[in-house]
Amino acid sequence: MTDQLTAGPAVSAGPAPASAPPSASTPSRAARDGRRARDGRKWLEIALFAGPALIVFITFVILPVVLAGVYSFYNWNGLGPLERFVGIDNYVRAFTDPLFLGAIGNNVTIVIASVLIQGPIAIAIALLLNRKLPGRSFIRALIFVPYVLAEVIAGLSWKLLLSPRGGVNALLEAIGLGELTQPWLANPDIALWVMFGILSWKYLGFAILLMLAGLQGVPEELHEAAAIDGANWWQIQTRITLPLLAPTIRIWIFLSMIGSLQLFDMVWVTTKGGPVGATNTMAVYLIQYGQGQYGYGSAIAVILFVISLVVALLYQRFAMRRDLAGAVTSGVR
Repeated sequence: MTDQLTAGPAVSAGPAPASAPPSASTPSRAARDGRRARDGRKWLEIALFAGPALIVFITFVILPVVLAGVYSFYNWNGLGPLERFVGIDNYVRAFTDPLFLGAIGNNVTIVIASVLIQGPIAIAIALLLNRKLPGRSFIRALIFVPYVLAEVIAGLSWKLLLSPRGGVNALLEAIGLGELTQPWLANPDIALWVMFGILSWKYLGFAILLMLAGLQGVPEELHEAAAIDGANWWQIQTRITLPLLAPTIRIWIFLSMIGSLQLFDMVWVTTKGGPVGATNTMAVYLIQYGQGQYGYGSAIAVILFVISLVVALLYQRFAMRRDLAGAVTSGVR
């Protein structure tokens, strides 16, 4: 009894302290599994939609470029194994051939002439057609018709028109300018510029259409505000319209340069690079001198590819940097 009275009440052990909750920054296993599942579905969708296009791109673009680079180091006629390794002899031959150097010069001339002549003409016509004129839609369609014609049809048509007994000389004689008649495509002094005129007729409609599309993005309110402030038409165009049209102009210049460097079909159908190489281009030279000499032709193709790639990268780096800055964004989760 005494022991029971003197003994204090039994102290019961309290509940065990609860374990600390997991940190909010540490994802649970379920969250990690869910994220992995979402990432897996995302990559599966990318592979499903982009995979076929990627396979086609690698098969028909990357692989031919690589093979052309390999073949360019061989003297190969397209038959049998690659046995006659010649190193860089094909490249040395190309850069020591006056015809190929002349072809590069012709490409450069067409590039510069396209930018300096076709560009201003296209901008001027686009500004004119952007105004409310009677028959504006018909004029737009008429200007765009040459662009939709096949290159073979356009080239053969101009070849017939510019022949010594063609329509152009006949027209000059009919209006009393017979002293101006000549073999337009057979005169080495003017053949390249005649060819450039044909190219301008063919592709100017695309440039005008592109400029017209860019003009649709220029707010009309800016023109009205400038006119209220006393600006004349010329000031409005030079200080408002053209600066806002600059991205479209830069895109057209890029497309024009690449197209001029790779020019082939119109020249091949019309002159085949003649006379005496006056209208030759790198692509035409490739077809002329690469047939049966696939190693040498591959070297020409590699040179053309490298020149086009370097021009494209430099132009994008320095001229289109502002246009591409907003197109490349960081990944957003």
